[in-house]
Amino acid sequence: MNLPSTALVSTRSLGKSFGASPVLQGIDLDLYPGEVVALLGANGAGKSTLVKVLAGSHGHDAGELWVQGRAVRFTSPHEARRAGIVAVHQHAEEALVPGFSVAENLVLDELCQPGGTLWSNPKRVQERAAQIAADLELRLPLQASIDSLGSAERQLVVLARTLALQPKVLVLDEPTASLSASEAERLFGLIDSLRERGVAIVYISHRLSDLARIADRAIVLRDGRLAGEFPAPLDVPAALVAMLGSSLAPLVEGAAEQGAEVLRGRGVQLTARSQPFDFSLHQGEVVALTGLLGAGKTEIAEVLFGLRRPHAGTLDLDGQPWQPTSPRAAIAGGVFMAAEDRSRDSLVPGFSLARTLTLPFMQRFSRGGFIRRDAERAAVAEQVQHLGIKCEGLEVAMDTLSGGNQQKVVLGRWLLGNGRLLILDEPFQGVDIRARREIGARIRASAGQRATLVICSDPDEALEIADRILVVRDFSVVAGYPRPGLKRDDLVAQIAGITAPSLTTQRQGVACA
Repeated sequence: MNLPSTALVSTRSLGKSFGASPVLQGIDLDLYPGEVVALLGANGAGKSTLVKVLAGSHGHDAGELWVQGRAVRFTSPHEARRAGIVAVHQHAEEALVPGFSVAENLVLDELCQPGGTLWSNPKRVQERAAQIAADLELRLPLQASIDSLGSAERQLVVLARTLALQPKVLVLDEPTASLSASEAERLFGLIDSLRERGVAIVYISHRLSDLARIADRAIVLRDGRLAGEFPAPLDVPAALVAMLGSSLAPLVEGAAEQGAEVLRGRGVQLTARSQPFDFSLHQGEVVALTGLLGAGKTEIAEVLFGLRRPHAGTLDLDGQPWQPTSPRAAIAGGVFMAAEDRSRDSLVPGFSLARTLTLPFMQRFSRGGFIRRDAERAAVAEQVQHLGIKCEGLEVAMDTLSGGNQQKVVLGRWLLGNGRLLILDEPFQGVDIRARREIGARIRASAGQRATLVICSDPDEALEIADRILVVRDFSVVAGYPRPGLKRDDLVAQIAGITAPSLTTQRQGVACA
């Protein structure tokens, strides 16, 4: 077989099937030292399966896989790692040990090595963990439990541990899904340094702006086959057509007309040291809350949902004082929230799609202590249809659904209730471009009778979904802009604390409130 002599990894006619269903067919791919290859495709296109074949989690059953000129058939991730291929998968919690400290999780691969001595020397564990963290410029509480970290910090722990293995081929599956713009830029800097060291990188992301920043070329999968290859700079419209078979219309043509004021905050102060701010949310509009990781976005949502109390200030909901003491009180008052980490905060292991979707509103489907199954199934079927949830039935287990479809179920749950304020914390995290558009379209189509607050670390997502955008910095809302006419570069500058000249004029008469 004629293979490029300089390729670290090559596949020829690679195929993988599960039962009678082919998932990958005829994949030809070459990965070269010092190259970043973006892997694009909608959910179900075969990206994850290809990654698992490369990383040893699945064996291929057709074609050939070559590593540095040697034909291989991996039977485990350990074999792939020995060959220098390491993958960082999207769900960081699967690579972490609950209850272990941050330090222990950072050195986990070394702890698991036969004959390792780190277990018997806690001081060396701390020293080695500090070294790994320093390489990624992480400032994390090494002695704290990994369970105390947020999803973004857990993702960075897994990434730092993987880089410590010094891979020859690195596969990154949605590495920035839970990262802020500044954290993502730090990751891009690391990728640049890895490229200079000759590491081949496969990069999977639904954030097309990521790919424009780092990719040398992009390959597109559709229905398990190669659908196109694009050199840098990436032709985004053409790549989307290759991914989806058609182009996508924009979600927002113009800002929605503001209805009645639903929620108002006056002099809200999240901490003793943060600046107080005013803001308001109106019926019929979708407002995006954006800012860097740790800026205070989630804390604002938690105040509105009764998970924390503000240091100072007042809130009014429909003109009445709003001081929820718990999520139950918030839900009873018509304020609903879908948390950022759906696997930890929104899904119950073993629950079906139907039960997951109706969980907060079981009283609505109960009579005399018994659940009215027909009413429950009718309501669930309606949401499945409206949101385009792909499933084999209403009683399927949630863990059988793709990430995008799980996210749609979480959204559909809160659309069942007649809420006055819907808060969605990172609703597009880890979902593909088609699912993102479908979720966004449903959010906007259903927004008429409530106020909607969408938290987005990604400025592109904020620009895509919102009528109005609020910028959070240092635990305070520092700016607010209408979506029409707002440029991405100006928004990014404001998020980073650099006021763009064009925004100075635009902001006149556009208060955060």
